[in-house]
Amino acid sequence: MSEGPKPSFKTRLRNALLDFDARIDSTLFQLGTFTRRVTGGYSAFMEHFSLSGVPRFLVGMASEGFTLGAAGSVVVLALALPAFHETSDDWLKRTELAVTFLDRYGNVLGERGVRQNDTVPLADFPDYLLKAVLATEDRRFYEHFGIDVAGTFRAMVTNAKAGGVRQGGSSLTQQLAKNLFLSNERTIERKIKEAFLALWLESRLTKSQIFKLYLDRAYLGGGAYGVDAAAQYYFGKSVREVNLAEAAMLAGLFKAPSKYAPHVNLPAARARASTVLDNLVDAGFMTEGQVFGARRNPATPVDRSDMAVPDYYLDYAFAEVRKLVDALPKSITERSFVVRTGLDPNIQKVAEAALDQALRQYGKDYKVSQGAVVIMEPNGTLRTMVGGRDYGESQFNRATDALRQPGSSFKPFVYTVALMNGYKPTTIVQDAPICLGNWCPQNYGRSYMGSIPLITALQHSLNTVAVRLAEKFGRAKIIDLAHKMGITSPLAPSAPLPLGAAEVTAIDMVTAYSVFANGGRSVYPHAVVEMRVSNGDVVWRFDRDAPKSVEIIPPSVIDMINPMLNNVVENGTGRRARLENIKVAGKTGTTNAYRDAWFMGFTGNYVGAVWFGNDDYTSMNKMTGGTLPAMTWQKVMAYAHQGVERKFIPGVGDQPAPKLEDKPSPIEVPELDSIQRPITLSPRSTERLIRLEQIFRTAPPLPPLPGPTAMGTPAAGAPAAPTRTN
Repeated sequence: MSEGPKPSFKTRLRNALLDFDARIDSTLFQLGTFTRRVTGGYSAFMEHFSLSGVPRFLVGMASEGFTLGAAGSVVVLALALPAFHETSDDWLKRTELAVTFLDRYGNVLGERGVRQNDTVPLADFPDYLLKAVLATEDRRFYEHFGIDVAGTFRAMVTNAKAGGVRQGGSSLTQQLAKNLFLSNERTIERKIKEAFLALWLESRLTKSQIFKLYLDRAYLGGGAYGVDAAAQYYFGKSVREVNLAEAAMLAGLFKAPSKYAPHVNLPAARARASTVLDNLVDAGFMTEGQVFGARRNPATPVDRSDMAVPDYYLDYAFAEVRKLVDALPKSITERSFVVRTGLDPNIQKVAEAALDQALRQYGKDYKVSQGAVVIMEPNGTLRTMVGGRDYGESQFNRATDALRQPGSSFKPFVYTVALMNGYKPTTIVQDAPICLGNWCPQNYGRSYMGSIPLITALQHSLNTVAVRLAEKFGRAKIIDLAHKMGITSPLAPSAPLPLGAAEVTAIDMVTAYSVFANGGRSVYPHAVVEMRVSNGDVVWRFDRDAPKSVEIIPPSVIDMINPMLNNVVENGTGRRARLENIKVAGKTGTTNAYRDAWFMGFTGNYVGAVWFGNDDYTSMNKMTGGTLPAMTWQKVMAYAHQGVERKFIPGVGDQPAPKLEDKPSPIEVPELDSIQRPITLSPRSTERLIRLEQIFRTAPPLPPLPGPTAMGTPAAGAPAAPTRTN
C-alpha cells in the first residue's frame, strides 16, 4: 500500500501549537478546579469562626487598635530615644555649677547654681517632712513602677471637670527625671521622655535612692536646691531641726517655688502649707489633732529684707559663667568656682533706688510700670544692672531679655554710616516730607526745617533726615555696623529701620554705645572679671582671655559723631541728662504710641541705658526719652562719677561742660552709708595691683634666714646665741 503525501512544515507547526494550547487549557482548568475546591473548603472551615454584629465590631476595633498601637509605639520610642543621651555613665555623680560671686572689691555678693549636700541621710529627715512631701506630690510612690497610671487618670478626670489644670499627673520619679535630665517646657515630647526616663530610673535605683535624690535636687526658690538648703535659707536651720509647720511650708514649695516662696509671698506660702497639712490628713498619714498645732502656729521665715542681692546682675553673670565653663579646656573638671565680677555695689544700690523712686513718683502719671538700668564701662565691664522694678515679683530680666524698639536712640548708627561714607557734621541735608510707598514718616513736631546741617538734624532727632540717609547709603550698611557694634538681635531691612523700628535689648544698646565711648573699638560685654576654681587657680581672666578688641569706627569718624551726640545732650532732646562739670553725649529714644522711652548716654568713664515701658506693651502717657529716662540716668551717673578719675570723651576732649541751672538733688538710698561715693582706685592703679599680685604668686620661695634652728642649735656659720646670766 502506498504511503500518502507527508504533511507540510506549516501543517506540522500548526498541529504542534494546537497540541500545546490544549495542554495549557487542560492545566488551567485543573488548577481552577483545585483552587475552587480548596477555597471552598477554607470557607466552610472559617464559617465556624464567622462573627456578626457587636462581636465583629469589637474584633475589628481590636485589630485597628493593635495596628495603631504598634505605629504609635514606634513614634513614641523615636521621641524618647534622644533623652537617653543624657544618661551617661556618671550621671549620678555629675553636679551642676556652683558659683560664689564677688563684687569688684572682693566682697561676697551671692551664689548661683547647685551646691550638692548629700550629707543628710534620708533617715535623718523628720518623718513628718517625708510624709508631707509624699502626701502632696505622690501618695502611691512606693506602690507604682515609676508611672502612676491610676494617679494620672485621676488627674485627667479632675482637670477635665475643672476645665483646666488643677491636679498634676506626674509621679515623683517623673519629676526627678525632669529635674535631672529635661527642661521645663510643656510639650508632649517632654512628657514622653519624662515617662521613659522615669522607668529607666526605677530600673537602676531603689525607691529610697530616688526619694533622696528628689529631695536633694529640686529647686525650692531663693537660689536653694534641695530641702536642706531651703531649710537653711528660709528658716536658718538644718532640715533635721524643722518643725511640722516649717516642714509643711517646705513641702509646698515643690509645685511652684517662685509662687510660694515665703520670702516673696508669705500669705501664699502659708496658704499652701495649710493645703499640705490637709493632704497629710486626707492621705491618712496624720490625724487632724496632730496637725492642729501647725495650723495654729504657721511657720515664719527668716527676715531677709535687709539682705539686698543684685539678683538680675547675678542671673546674667551666672549665664556668662556657664558659657565660659563650656569653653574651658577638658582638663578642667572643677564645677565649683569663685567669680569676681565688675559689679559696683554702691552704683547698683543707687540705680535700684533711682528706678524704684521714679516709678513710685511718676509711674501713675505716666502710666508706666517697669524699667531697666544698665551701666557699663567703655571696655565692656558691667558695673550695674537693674532688670526690673522688683525681682521678687518678676524674675524676667528686662535689661537682657526684653526685646523693645529703641526709637530714635538707634539713629546714631545711621548717622555714623553717613559719616563713614563721606558726610561731615556740616553737610547740608534736607528735612522735608518723604514717602516710601504708602509709608510717609513725620517728625515728632509734625514740622520741617528745610536745609540744615547734619549736626542740627541729629540734635532735633528729625525722622525724615534719618530715612533719607538710610535710603542714600543703604540699610544693609546700617545693619552691618549695628551688629559689629554689639546688637545681637535680628534687624530687618525695613523702611522704618533707621527710626528704631527693630527690636533690641538694653544690654546690646549699652554695648554698642560703648564703641562710641572707647574711641571706636569693639566691646566684649562681661560681668565676669576673673574666675577661679576652689584651690585658687585662675582659669579665666578678662584682660588675658577675652577676645581682643578691633577697630570698628575710624578715629576720624569718632571725632565727628561724638561731638554731635554731645550736642544732643547740651542743646537738644537730652538736656535733662547733663551732669555738673562733666561732658555727656547721648541720644533719646521714643517709639510709636509711647510704648518705649529710652535714654542712651555716655561719658569718658561710663556708658548707661535707661528704659521705661510696660510689659504688656500698652502705651504710656506721652513719656519721651528726654523726660523720666534722662532724669533717672542723670541721678545714677551723678553718683557714679563721684570719687573717680575723670576721663574725656574721645573726640570731645576737655572742653568745659556747661553749668547747670538746677543741680540734681542727691538720691536717698537707705542702704548707703553716705550719699557721697567712696573714692575708688583708678584703672591704672587696679592694673598695677593685679600685676603685683601675679608677681607675688609666681615668685620663688625665699631662702631660710640664718639663725637658731628649731632645736636651738645655731645654723652653720652663724654666731652662737648669747647665754643668759642672772
